[in-house]
Parts: sequence; C-alpha cells; structure tokens
Amino acid sequence: MAGLLRALIESAEILLKQRLFLVPLLLVAVGTLGYMVLEDLPPFDALYFTIITLTTIGYGDFTPATDGGKAFTMGLVLIGVFTFFYVASEVLRTIVSGELGATLGKRYMERALATMHKHYIVCGFGRMGRLVCREFEQSKTPYVAIDRNAEGLAHFCFESGLFLEGDATSDEVLKRAGIEKAQALITVMSSDADNLYTTMSARLLNPDLYIVSRIEELQSEQKLLRAGANRVVSPYRIGGRSMVQAVLRPNVLEFIELTTRTEHIDLQLEEVAIGHKSSLIGTTLDPGRVRQQWKVIVVAVKKADAQLVFDALSDTVAEPGDVLLCLGSKEALERLEEAASGKE
Repeated sequence: MAGLLRALIESAEILLKQRLFLVPLLLVAVGTLGYMVLEDLPPFDALYFTIITLTTIGYGDFTPATDGGKAFTMGLVLIGVFTFFYVASEVLRTIVSGELGATLGKRYMERALATMHKHYIVCGFGRMGRLVCREFEQSKTPYVAIDRNAEGLAHFCFESGLFLEGDATSDEVLKRAGIEKAQALITVMSSDADNLYTTMSARLLNPDLYIVSRIEELQSEQKLLRAGANRVVSPYRIGGRSMVQAVLRPNVLEFIELTTRTEHIDLQLEEVAIGHKSSLIGTTLDPGRVRQQWKVIVVAVKKADAQLVFDALSDTVAEPGDVLLCLGSKEALERLEEAASGKE
C-alpha cells in the first residue's frame, strides 16, 4: 500500500511538472469568482456550481438567474469540456508512451543506487560483462553494470544487480554507481584504452577499491597495473592455458572448475579472511585439526605480507589479515567464515 501511494504521488509530481493540472485549476478559480460576482453566490456554492458545470453533471439545484451568468456558463462549459478532454488525452499519452514509467524507473534506480554498499561495479555489458553479471546473479551478489547502451538487456534478468546506462570512463557515472561505497570494480570493456582510463578514474575516486581489469593486448598489462589495477586478466591467455590443461591434466581442470562453481554446494573452493576479532587468531592451521573441527580442508594460506604458505600449515599460526584457501561444503565454509570474521 505504501509503495502504491508513493507511486501515485510521484506520478502526480511528474504531471504537475508538465503543468497539465494548471489549466483545469485556473478554470475552477475563474468559474468560482465569476459566479460569485455575476450570480452573487457564496464562495462554497460558487465552487460547487463551477465543478458540476465543468464536469457536465448539472444536478439542477443551481441555475444561472442573469443573462450574464448564462453567457458565462455557456463559455465555461465549452472551454471546460475541451480543456478536460485535452488534459485526459495528455495523461493517457504520458502513461501509454512509457514516459511516466521511464521517469518512475529512473527514480527507483536512483534510490536503489543510494542504498547500495559494499557492492561490485561491472564496466561494460558486452559478452564478457554479461558472463560476469551472470556469475554475480547466481551467487546473489549485489552489483551495478554500466554500459553506453541498453541493447543487450532484453533477455537478461537483473535480480541482484542494477543496470546504469552511461559512459564508464566518466567520473560522474562512476559516482552515480556508488564508486565511493563499492567493494570492487571489474572493467571488461573491449577497448584497452577505455579500461585504462576507467581504472585511473576509479583509483582516484576510491583509493581502497579492488580493481580487476581486462586486457586485449598483453603489452597493456603493465600500463593497467601502474594505473591502479590490482589484477589484470587476459581472456585469451586464460583460455589458452585452459585448453592446454584440458589436454595435459583433464582431471585437475575438471576438479578446479567443479569447486569454483557457485551452484555446486557439495564442494567449493573458497577464500576465508581472518578478521581482528576472530577466535582463530593464535591457533595453528594444522590440516587435521581444522578438518576435524570445521569439516573443511585448508589448501593454502596467504599471509598479510602476500606470502603463500601451503607446505608447512601445521606450524603456521593464524594472524589477522590472513586469507585461508579452503575446500569444503557451502555450510561448513559459512560456519568457518563466521568464526574467521569474529561473528561466531
């Protein structure tokens, strides 16, 4: 009910901005004053007579007694009928043409963007961008997709994310997408120059943002890293390596693909970050103990100094800022994440 009332109020605001209601209101005011002067009616009776005259109801309880009142009534009826017909047609045209829906949709988008926090921004909604957004949809991760045109939206369902039409290289568009409150940005536009410019802009707007950038040419990798990208990804290089692994180590590749799919809940490979209030701090990451207590397997640990430990886990002590690479079921990983974040 509250949503319907809000929509009606916003619709009225839009129509008022178009000044469609001004002419009928002016007619009512003129008619009321006219009957007060010509027929010597009280203000309320004059307003009542004006309304039933303009709506062509005419109950017959009031009739003009003077020639001036009769002439005034004829003119008011003729003008009022055409005026109300014009206003009604304009209202229908606004609704049918989609102008009203587009404006309401834009306002909904602005409100939704204002409430998003710790979300992800995807710059570019081409083939690669749609794949990225589809992965976010499967994991129900909040995100905002930015692209210059909305041609690819016809068959894409946005349930966890929003689409923002605009140029991702523009600071204003990035701000509208909530760059200051975002957790990470993925730029997958087809041009390395656009990805480079977007990376530079995003890094300046949010120094703590994690940025992943796509490259078409391998020589662009160092430029993007210097521009502020945390990681640079080449789809062609990854595709080539996957093809080689499919020939040399097909079972290994199948296992990796299986554990990194979000829809596979029986076995997943996940990152678990240890927070400053975690109960795991000071405990050893012995694989046997962790598996017995949490029903997960610790594959490796990335320390805060970026050192990757995988061969001496029994002697490794958990510290704040460590990231555990764990293998287990979705439920077991969620329990471990709660303990690691301090929300246990």
